[in-house]
Amino acid sequence: QVQLAESGGGLVQAGGSLRLSCAASGGTFSNYRMGWFRQAPGKEREFLAAISRSGASTYTADSVKGRFTISRDNAKNMMYLQMSSLKPEDTAVYYCAGDSNRLLSMSTTAYGYWGQGTQVTVSS
Repeated sequence: QVQLAESGGGLVQAGGSLRLSCAASGGTFSNYRMGWFRQAPGKEREFLAAISRSGASTYTADSVKGRFTISRDNAKNMMYLQMSSLKPEDTAVYYCAGDSNRLLSMSTTAYGYWGQGTQVTVSS
């Protein structure tokens, strides 16, 4: 089983950038498709981006396309979310998730492993 831990969250001004990291341990990272989600207070968890096991395929939600970029480094057991042009509405807890299924998915129920989340706050 893989364990996931996010880092890199914090407070940033609108228009700024952050890079979130997700460290994986306890499993063969390259066997897991991965995804990023976020959850704002009072809202459902929202899909942001997914990446295939090799990193060759990615899918990004329209809501953040052009601002957020997902990537991974299997040699380092790491996944990243580069976020730019941040807006106050991007404020949320950000989660990384993984699953051994091969196909990319936007559904929270398709991921069996989750990190504890990292808070991102964007001030106006």
